[in-house]
Amino acid sequence: MRKTLLALLLLVTAAVQAQVQLKDGHPDSYTVVKDDTLWDISGKFLSKPWKWPELWHANPQVANPHLIYPGDRLSLVYVDGQPRIMLNRGASRGTIKLSPKSRSTPMAEAIPTIPLRAINSFLLSNRIVDSKAEFSEAPYVVAGNAERVVSGSGDRIYVRGEVEDNAIYGLYRQGRSYIDPITQEFLGINADDIGSGEVVAVDGDVSTMQLTRTTQEVRIADRLFSTEERAINSTFVPSEPNTEINGVILDVPRGVSQIGQFDVVTINKGARDGLLEGNVLAVYKTGETVRDRMSGESVKIPDERSGLLMIFRTYDKLSYGLVLYASRQLAVMDKVQNP
Repeated sequence: MRKTLLALLLLVTAAVQAQVQLKDGHPDSYTVVKDDTLWDISGKFLSKPWKWPELWHANPQVANPHLIYPGDRLSLVYVDGQPRIMLNRGASRGTIKLSPKSRSTPMAEAIPTIPLRAINSFLLSNRIVDSKAEFSEAPYVVAGNAERVVSGSGDRIYVRGEVEDNAIYGLYRQGRSYIDPITQEFLGINADDIGSGEVVAVDGDVSTMQLTRTTQEVRIADRLFSTEERAINSTFVPSEPNTEINGVILDVPRGVSQIGQFDVVTINKGARDGLLEGNVLAVYKTGETVRDRMSGESVKIPDERSGLLMIFRTYDKLSYGLVLYASRQLAVMDKVQNP
């Protein structure tokens, strides 16, 4: 009887571990510290950090359990035989005495899911334009002040096209156009951030803009786009895609040829393919084709799993992802698939 119970316990334990795959040597509890990320914490408990939602157990006393702060304590417990992480708020959030018109805010910022410094420019500035027509029909810089062909922050420029008075616009230069390497479908244009400015006067179809920010010199023919009408998300929950994804890395917007940890990449899959912000994908190094010297035949070396990336910004046909782990240098045309 004792052997039967032991065997049953071992089977249950194996099933639980197979479901969430707790990492060997995982802690029973962990206190969050400054500069932690949710991805790093997930990796302390799980061999597959993107399985975090399956381990997470929402504490009904916590208003938003996805926000974790330095000083919070995470404890590994078992609920109905299943491992779960429970959250106990630490002192970092504090108790704030409020006046009737005040609102409660945390005394410490919530930890991010991934290092936001690596993606800030892509969250705030860079963008994908879905069609060639959308880019070519956008208002554009027609002249600089005193007929200059380049301008910088603080200068006034003149733009042609339909704009609103006193509105803020971003300035972009046409970057790379993306074509799907398999289907040859046009996927979008990478619009390189040049700066931003405020329209200070409108006179027919020619308007005056005051430049307030520039990342490089503004040139004639640079395009104007209004702020994207969607919320900028900086809090992600690691997850697996709900659909089958088979894509490739198309580009590294920062221009490096070898891709490593915390590099941003563009892939040829987007919202229409079912990708969501926070989805994790495995990266496979494309195997080379070599000549078999014994037979004279060409032989394809198998693709090798070499990294993980998280999607942090989706467009219709394209997405930006951040490489979170790479066991070797990655490159354009490496494959991305469900983890």
